[in-house]
Amino acid sequence: MLEEFLPFLGLLIFGNIENLILSSQAVVKKKNVLTISIVSIAIVIIWFIIGTVLTEEAMKYSNIIDFIGGLAIFILGLQSVIEARKSMKSKQE
Repeated sequence: MLEEFLPFLGLLIFGNIENLILSSQAVVKKKNVLTISIVSIAIVIIWFIIGTVLTEEAMKYSNIIDFIGGLAIFILGLQSVIEARKSMKSKQE
């Protein structure tokens, strides 16, 4: 059974990193931490349900899904770093 999920292992690991990046962006922008936590948990549960139900169909597209997920994580990480630098510079002035 675990063999079914191996093509998505990288996406599972980096998906957690993406979640952390989104949370850090929300904190930098001074959003409500409780709201962000609830939304984050809800999204993880939704993706878990979708992944459980649609794994067989998604296997055909695992390489594409991994690429798009990795690209999204890279873009979000870059955006997070840029926003953090802007925030740090504005605090120094």
